[in-house]
Amino acid sequence: MQIHIESISQIHTALGLEKPKNPLISIMDMEQFKVKDEWIDNRYTSELYTITLKDESCGLEYGRNTYDFQEGVMSFIAPNQVYGITTKPNQKIHGWMLIFHPELIRNTTLGKKMEHYNFFKYDVHEALHLSDQEQNTVTNCINMIDEEIQERIDKHSNEVIASGLEFFFNFCNRFYERQFNTRHSRNIDILSRVETLLKEYYSQENLSKKGLPSVKYIADQVNLSPGYLSDLLKSETGKTAKEHINLHLIERAKNVLLNSKHSVSEIAYDLGFEYPQHFSKMFKAKTGMTPSEYRVLN
Repeated sequence: MQIHIESISQIHTALGLEKPKNPLISIMDMEQFKVKDEWIDNRYTSELYTITLKDESCGLEYGRNTYDFQEGVMSFIAPNQVYGITTKPNQKIHGWMLIFHPELIRNTTLGKKMEHYNFFKYDVHEALHLSDQEQNTVTNCINMIDEEIQERIDKHSNEVIASGLEFFFNFCNRFYERQFNTRHSRNIDILSRVETLLKEYYSQENLSKKGLPSVKYIADQVNLSPGYLSDLLKSETGKTAKEHINLHLIERAKNVLLNSKHSVSEIAYDLGFEYPQHFSKMFKAKTGMTPSEYRVLN
């Protein structure tokens, strides 16, 4: 069964907690959770942003890969993402959960920045794994926000809370960068696989039927989310997944242009472009010349 959560009050009621101090945000000690049998095997969506920091007992559905640290697993769930609960009934979970409604940050600077926090687009098995020091840092941020939540609500409350959340998310960005760095050897393996996949894809002769490879297609082949793959590649090479796809396309196009008598339009169709002008525009953006000019000069 799929259950949709509309409000913070709904979660508090389900957990047997008192009414939230602020209807748009709540921070909960996960040791207070008492998982019920009927919660297991359901699928959940909500209208809320949900951030959790848990120990290895976890509690949300994870595909568990190799972890850098044994404790301090932080996950980020955006509104309308699907998740499940796997913790056994009455199992103790150590950590905290932060939930807030998008209305809290609607007219703030944070509201404009949320789409740039890519970790909300990562799959759950791409969670952030924190060292003890990092765990203390983010928990201090959460405690600061919680102090403001517990204060009497006034006209400044939401703005102050949103500023605290932005401060917290900036640390999360930093720690994800660290995670990419500490997994350098694993990332190099993934980069190598991506390069091989792209070479194989563009070496095929039926690109006109298959179309250009998407970031999602490549990410699926290496068992990562598109957002995580793109950030991983950018951390290693300075180029996003889309830029890697386009670079391989341009190299393929150069070879075809110099070794084929087909027209530029025919080559564009053969490379998977629906409209030749899109091919010419991309080629010029990457090389500084049109496909026809490249042919003449080479």
